[in-house]
Amino acid sequence: MKNKNNKTVIVIKISGSIFNLTNKGNELDELCEFFVEQAKEGFQLILVAGGGITAKQYIKQARKLGANEAFLDEVGIEVSRLNAKMMLPKLGEVAYQNIPTDLDEIVEAVSTGLHVVTGGLHPGHSTNAVAALISERIQARLFINATDVEGIYSEDPEKNKKAELFKRINIEKLFRIIMSQEMDAGTYNLMDLTALKIIKRSKIPTIVIKCSEDRIEKALNDKEIGTKIEVI
Repeated sequence: MKNKNNKTVIVIKISGSIFNLTNKGNELDELCEFFVEQAKEGFQLILVAGGGITAKQYIKQARKLGANEAFLDEVGIEVSRLNAKMMLPKLGEVAYQNIPTDLDEIVEAVSTGLHVVTGGLHPGHSTNAVAALISERIQARLFINATDVEGIYSEDPEKNKKAELFKRINIEKLFRIIMSQEMDAGTYNLMDLTALKIIKRSKIPTIVIKCSEDRIEKALNDKEIGTKIEVI
């Protein structure tokens, strides 16, 4: 499905690890160049930046200082918006040059036909949930959750090297996996319950992949990659 600007609208949640300031490579720079090229290919991308290790460090320190969870969420949101803002100079004229802070602003930005970059929106919502909510609101063709692992596993692959990578997973099974996870600020992983509920109610086509240029390109072009979340 294409929008009124004759572009295919895709929402991509970008792993916060891409914004790690200690990274020695040019991963973010190269990824932004790739996103610029996708505008020429007829895609309009809504890019949702994660907070990454920087957000976690701020949240950890603020928690030590006595901040409550709502305040910690606000800290994470501010960091994710700063991460999003870093992308604007490289994206240049193909991107809307402001960071929307609510859904109405995002809808207005999307109407321009330009790429849109944003971060968190509301306390209590992970950037995964924000990306799912945006996908629902603008009726995106696809939601790509680009993370720091290859997809959804049966167990934590960092703890169990034999963990199974699901090529497809039913959303009800994924609900059961997520139910056991922590829900404190800064602890969100691949998906959270809010994101899954949004995906389920609107039947949003969703895949989870490792955040890299080649994998995102495959996902944009409907190649099998990562894990597809099946919603009946």
